[in-house]
Amino acid sequence: MQFSSVLEPEKHHDYHLLPDSGSALETGLKNGRRREGAPHRHHKDDVPEDVPLHRKPYLNKYALAGAVLASTNSILLGYDIGVMSGAVLFIRENLNVTTTQIEILVGSLNVCSLIGSLASGKTSDCIGRRYTIILAAATFLIGALLMGLAPSFSFLMAGRLVAGIGVGYSLMIAPVYVAELSPDLTRGFLTSLPEVFINVGILLGYIANYTLSGLPPHINWRLMLGLAALPAIAVAVGVLAMPESPRWLVMKGRLGEAKQVLINLSESKEEAEGRLADMVKAASFLGHGASSSSNWHGQGVWKELLLRPSRPVRRILIAAIGVNFFMQASGNDAVVYYSPEVFRDAGIHNKKQLVGVTVIMGIAKTSFVLISAFFLDRFGRRPLLLLGSVGMAVSLAGLGLGSKFLEYSNGKPGWAIALCVVAVCAAVSFFSIGLGPITWVYSSEIFPSRLRAQGSSLAVSVNRLVSGLVAMTFLSISREITFGGMFFALAGIMAVGTVFFYYYLPETKGKSLEEIGALFEDEADDQNPNVLVS
Repeated sequence: MQFSSVLEPEKHHDYHLLPDSGSALETGLKNGRRREGAPHRHHKDDVPEDVPLHRKPYLNKYALAGAVLASTNSILLGYDIGVMSGAVLFIRENLNVTTTQIEILVGSLNVCSLIGSLASGKTSDCIGRRYTIILAAATFLIGALLMGLAPSFSFLMAGRLVAGIGVGYSLMIAPVYVAELSPDLTRGFLTSLPEVFINVGILLGYIANYTLSGLPPHINWRLMLGLAALPAIAVAVGVLAMPESPRWLVMKGRLGEAKQVLINLSESKEEAEGRLADMVKAASFLGHGASSSSNWHGQGVWKELLLRPSRPVRRILIAAIGVNFFMQASGNDAVVYYSPEVFRDAGIHNKKQLVGVTVIMGIAKTSFVLISAFFLDRFGRRPLLLLGSVGMAVSLAGLGLGSKFLEYSNGKPGWAIALCVVAVCAAVSFFSIGLGPITWVYSSEIFPSRLRAQGSSLAVSVNRLVSGLVAMTFLSISREITFGGMFFALAGIMAVGTVFFYYYLPETKGKSLEEIGALFEDEADDQNPNVLVS
């Protein structure tokens, strides 16, 4: 799809009705105090007479197309997570590797993605969001080919390291790009698409496992891993049809190009000009004139984030790093990676049955992340996040209970095995309702424009580091304290995470990216009584 530079303002055929957002727009237009120099927060009297106060959110087809193309990058990580859960069964058999080597193999991608996520912020500030997406896809493509052609474990590890760097780039850039492209009232849905595509990738990985598991062990796992090159090629080609982020163009002083992109992304030319004015004002206020300088390459951002952060920036960092930490400390990735091991411990030993159960789990994850995506802009981030977190805590506790019973039982009763299977599916489903999509939405929307790319890269780096540590220690710790003990520990972590979310993450539904920063100001106490801002 090509993105036209001309859109007739009086026509609305590029917009499609979404589920009702309630009074999100009205909430965003209410009176409220604001920072000196911050973007203007519209009062309802400022709204033109021909614009209704209660509006249904409309889905712009250009924003949707850009979001889908960018989110396709996320299939790469999802496919790797899903396919590796089954591939390790055959890698262990074919290459005669140990459990420790399997842990290193699985976790190395997450640790190496730390490199990509740390570098992605500065890279995207320098070369733009679109070209960073191409770089992510190209890096993962090389890694996938190396893994698919690997003649030995060391060669396989080399491919995994390269693919990990590509995953790190992809995890940061896709949500940031989509958030900067999306209209306010549909940003939750569009920014959750990367998580939707991660789950689609996981499901495709499970299906590949099931389909290829009947081939000889020296062939099947190589095909499983090598097929990841296909979506990487699709992303590299599709990105040619994507527009650049208008907020990045504003930060580079390329206002004419930003306006043309916004005309395509808005209901009218007047709305596009208003959005552009807010972006320019926000960029000037935050960057002290950075919006007019084409020489800006993200310099000084790390110092502002880590060395001399203001109180609002410090609160934003706590929220972003916290939600990313708990996303991976929940153990979701490890449960997905090692679900065949968990089910085998529960009493399912046939390899075909093992990968078959993971397909069921993948369908559950994908179904619930779609439900969450469609209702994020209706119910808001906080309710779904808290629901998902509480549900995960209960599900993991149930999984621990079933695992402990099987541990001390002489036989393998069917109801206990069924409880473990249902509890695993419930845990990953609640993750897909809450932490899965909302982590990416929050991380990409709460940072100010000038800090967004590198701030998000810092938060995603924590995400990748914790994910790698959990994946590389999950089996070893489980051997010491059993799977049941491990799941009880993860349930406790999610209980703590629920309390953190309740007090530190404000609601951002229906607000523009320029308005969200005000939620972390001192004055936000009255508007968000449950959120700690001290």
